[in-house]
Amino acid sequence: MVIWSDKSVARTRCRARLRRAETRESGTAQPCPTNFAADVKTIWIIDPEQWPRAMLRAELIERGFDAVGYLSISDAVAQLGVRFPDVIVIELRGATRDDVAQLFQIAVPVIGIAGLPEPEWLGDFKWAALPRRPVSIGEIADRIAVQ
Repeated sequence: MVIWSDKSVARTRCRARLRRAETRESGTAQPCPTNFAADVKTIWIIDPEQWPRAMLRAELIERGFDAVGYLSISDAVAQLGVRFPDVIVIELRGATRDDVAQLFQIAVPVIGIAGLPEPEWLGDFKWAALPRRPVSIGEIADRIAVQ
């Protein structure tokens, strides 16, 4: 069984792009980055629902991000030393104010996805973006890209 990390997938894609560029007459081959940890933004996706989390993660990987999904804020914070995020995306349905406050202590941009009814503590934090449902996966990925 082969387990692919996000970095190995990116390396493979980059090599394939390089081979395609070399075979074109007018194309110029761009060197692949060797230090993926420094070049790729790490995005934490915190959502207890598997399919929205998986779809957003897939979209972000396609756009060149290192996307990691977590079921809860406590799961994500436990991995802080292993994978430090550049941006955090959280589904606010079911999240508590105290849990969200932990994310803002990390001091990275936090994008919250809110719906109705909105939590009463929503205005207590400085969000990088706060899209309201219904929102598409592409719209969320676009907001992440500008962070």
